Amino acid sequence: MAGGRRQRNKTANTHTIPNEQAGTRERELRKDFYYVLQMDSAESEVLARYQTLLSQGAAQFAESYYNYLFDNPSIADVLYSYENDGGDVGDLVRSQLNQLLRIIGPLEDGDLIRIGHLHQQRGVKPVWLIGAYRLYLNHLLKLIGEMPGLKPDERSALENALVKRVFLFMGLMIEGHLDRLQQSHAVDLTQHNGELERMQQLLSNIPQLIWSYDVPGACLQYLNPPARVLCNGKGEGPIPCLMAIHEDDRAKAEAAWQQAMDGQPAEAEVRLQGRGNSQAWHRLSLYPFRQRRRVVRIDAILDDITRQHENLERLEHLATTDELTELANRTLWQDRVNQALAQARRDERQSVVLMLLDLDHFKVLNDTLGHQAGDDLLCQVAQRLCGVLRDSDTLARLGGDEFGVLMPAVEDPVRAGEQVAGKILECFRAPYSHGGEHLYFSTSIGIAHAPQHGSDADTLLSHADIAMYQAKRNELGFAFYEPGVAAASTAQLQFSTQLRHALERNEFELHYQPKVDIASHQLCGAEALLRWRHPQQGLVPPGGFLAMAEQIGLMAPITNWVLVTALRQCKAWQEAGIHIPVSVNLSTRTFQTPRLLERIEWALQEAGVPGDCLEVEVTEQTLMKDLDQGAELLRKLHDLGVHVAIDDFGTGYSSLSRLRHLPLNTLKIDRSFLSERASREDDPVIVRSIIDLGHNLGLQVLGEGVENDTAWNLLESLGCDAVQGYHVSQPLPDQRFSSWIQDGGWSNRVQ
Repeated sequence: MAGGRRQRNKTANTHTIPNEQAGTRERELRKDFYYVLQMDSAESEVLARYQTLLSQGAAQFAESYYNYLFDNPSIADVLYSYENDGGDVGDLVRSQLNQLLRIIGPLEDGDLIRIGHLHQQRGVKPVWLIGAYRLYLNHLLKLIGEMPGLKPDERSALENALVKRVFLFMGLMIEGHLDRLQQSHAVDLTQHNGELERMQQLLSNIPQLIWSYDVPGACLQYLNPPARVLCNGKGEGPIPCLMAIHEDDRAKAEAAWQQAMDGQPAEAEVRLQGRGNSQAWHRLSLYPFRQRRRVVRIDAILDDITRQHENLERLEHLATTDELTELANRTLWQDRVNQALAQARRDERQSVVLMLLDLDHFKVLNDTLGHQAGDDLLCQVAQRLCGVLRDSDTLARLGGDEFGVLMPAVEDPVRAGEQVAGKILECFRAPYSHGGEHLYFSTSIGIAHAPQHGSDADTLLSHADIAMYQAKRNELGFAFYEPGVAAASTAQLQFSTQLRHALERNEFELHYQPKVDIASHQLCGAEALLRWRHPQQGLVPPGGFLAMAEQIGLMAPITNWVLVTALRQCKAWQEAGIHIPVSVNLSTRTFQTPRLLERIEWALQEAGVPGDCLEVEVTEQTLMKDLDQGAELLRKLHDLGVHVAIDDFGTGYSSLSRLRHLPLNTLKIDRSFLSERASREDDPVIVRSIIDLGHNLGLQVLGEGVENDTAWNLLESLGCDAVQGYHVSQPLPDQRFSSWIQDGGWSNRVQ
């Protein structure tokens, strides 16, 4: 089955022998075959005499040879594969026939070794060659037997020569087959050894400890270099590093090994002893390999997971610890509360005391000094509180300036609560310090205890919260939960809770009261007034909730919302062709906040309007509390282009002479001079003085609370610049305000 004339080489691993090398190899082998077969020139002469007669049956043999090839399924598969690779099967078979015919021809140096090499490369088995030569030999012997007049000694010599020649050809091709097989094996072995070396290098560079254990042979099959280092080069036993594992974890490792011996993959996290007292966490992974339902090998990996353990511990710490104070956080505290309650249920003699405390007026201090100062003070408070509690108690920061205290396993909850509350209050007697200054503030403590005040954590926490609000109204600084007086506190608590969520639920809204120029009757501004659309109580004015907002620390976010909402509305008016400023009231605490200027700058940027679109209104009393600080803020607002109005002017008459030093824009005459007291004889005199003072200082003067023609006419006669009040319009929601403007506003009414 020699190679055909057309062939597509698709085999990746074709280790061919060069023709010159194959020829040399064949010449060397012929000598051995000549000697073994005892071949001489006599056999060649006999075959030469009868070559013509032996060749006469070639066509007949070709048909039987074709049948032999294609009747054998395995040979046929090789031929079809050869054809699929682009070869011509006809040419291939014809070349093989020609090769067989050479047996009876002159003996020449040929390429039998190379042909044997090609046979092996294409998958032709030596047994198929033997069958082909046997078939051809039978054909020739039959021809010899049918030759007329052939003498017995001639017949014997011819048959003997023919058999030797067949063995020579067949042997040389089989030798070529074996040479190619041996060379291919050598190349494969080289590649295998190279891959094995690369695998060894790879395993050497892997930081994990890897080994493989032969279970029937009870010995280690493989131990990678890192594992050898750990075992000091003496790996023994199924877990060679067992003695390096912490003694408390060895049982886990042995249990995992037994699970692997039972045929199940297993894992165990263990600590390995390092130098000195160092320890490192490792994950031991065991993978059993079965044969015939029996575990014959276990592969093991020991992976360093110290960093994962540290990260997990760090995450657990973050999940259960307050980042600022390093105290327990709400999650850990509630978990310990539940544990303490569960223990108390098992022992009726034990009670659980729960305390909630917050720092009175801490929000004001935090806003005034800044968040960094507030954080520093909270840490000082936490440190002092830790010093007065038992080791078994849990102190937690629950959020903001709110702390929780858990006292488990208490026999007399009232006495214990009073004693600890007294110690906590004592922590606030001495001043706290920040920036070299002494600061004083107090706390209010609410106390509830189980099972008297509730049997679950949520109930106790709620009752302690109610008691804390009771404590803010008594002189002791702490209060126990009292069910009889809890209803009012519960309502207040519910109201404060609803207020906390008002912003996120979009329950706040702004109403706008127009300001009108007296001379032109034209709109000259609008004051934004805050309202709360309470889910049950309806529209609540600011007097109904701002005091509580101050108390629970909501003024900053509420003020931010008012500023940016009002300025966005001003932007919308501008886009509609209405160019008026919007006024916003600032409370005393808001005005004294150090970061107020930043918040106003942020609101202007968020709304995309210049500073002259905003007017801030502060009361005379607010401004005079710290005139130096207030003057500095007013100058910065003036630099931004923001206008400033003094609201409720006239109630602090003694400070009028100091106004000339302040960058103001507007004086608003207090409504008390224009409403219920408008009939007093001295009121017009005061109003005239305020108007004259304002004009002398270059300020616009506005009268607020104008509810009738009398007040309007008075202000108009005294030269007041502008007014606002119900006589012009009540405060209107943004859509109604826009409609009011479109309908002509005040100008339309007076026309």
